[in-house]
Amino acid sequence: MKFNWGTGIVIAFALFMTFILSYVFKVQSNDKYDHELVVEDYYKKEATVQGDIEKQENANALTNKVTIENTAEGIKIQFPADFDYSKINGKVSLYRPSSQKLDFEISISLSSPHLLIPKSNLASGLWDISIDWEYDGVKYLNKDSFRME
Repeated sequence: MKFNWGTGIVIAFALFMTFILSYVFKVQSNDKYDHELVVEDYYKKEATVQGDIEKQENANALTNKVTIENTAEGIKIQFPADFDYSKINGKVSLYRPSSQKLDFEISISLSSPHLLIPKSNLASGLWDISIDWEYDGVKYLNKDSFRME
């Protein structure tokens, strides 16, 4: 068999395809590379979007809004002062865009008009916070981002 430039191109192309396919297989099968999703049940979450929009509109319509403050002790969530804090319930979800393993939720059970999430529970970096709460049958949703130092 005579080796010419056409044969060389075919061999080079075959070697390149083999390299790319082996790399894809290695990345997909190795546990070292994390293949996490933003939301586990994406389609289930998509069905609640309209409800979330209505909750956010309720929260934006408040005269005294929920405030999220980054303090030395941690994250302080201040609920409206004109609400009876003992009637507020819901959950606070903290989402870390860089690592799903750091995500967590806290139930809202207040003994004062604010909720403090200790700094020791939060790794440094960017966090997304979602406060899904209810007062007197009306549901509210507040979302924000903050950077923990």
